[in-house]
Amino acid sequence: MATLHLIEGPVGAGKSTYAGRLALAEGAVHLNLDEWMVHLFSPDRPADGFMPWYGERKDRCIDQIWRITERLMDADITTVLELGLVQRAAREHIYARADAAGYVLQVHVLDTPRETRRQRVRARNETGSGTFRMVVSDEIFELADGAWEAPDEWECQARGIKLVHSD
Repeated sequence: MATLHLIEGPVGAGKSTYAGRLALAEGAVHLNLDEWMVHLFSPDRPADGFMPWYGERKDRCIDQIWRITERLMDADITTVLELGLVQRAAREHIYARADAAGYVLQVHVLDTPRETRRQRVRARNETGSGTFRMVVSDEIFELADGAWEAPDEWECQARGIKLVHSD
């Protein structure tokens, strides 16, 4: 039976690297929200008012990614989702969708020290290599980092969350 893997964590935690390796190891399809956002919307990104603009497009992409996920899972294809669900309410929405569909869900949350994450993001911005998708300014790093709601003990136990520590 296919497994739906949900990869989450704060900005710069190593989600894309982890998700890519997991997909390769599992013979799974990896769907990455950032890839969609960059490909579909980067040329239209406004200089001001970024967060409302981003939020609307993120929601639409996640809905479409979910439609594809349903097709893959219904075809018994293990799927790795990397959706940037920084707030618990957004994760709960995906949990409810997976539960309603009867999918086997494994949640992986990456836990990486803040300064390590900041250094990774800055290095990625400078080199444009590795998992680079878009420039993440210090301002955006702070916004995203401040928005991150780590799973509490209840969420970890209820969802059998696999915590992945890296440095």
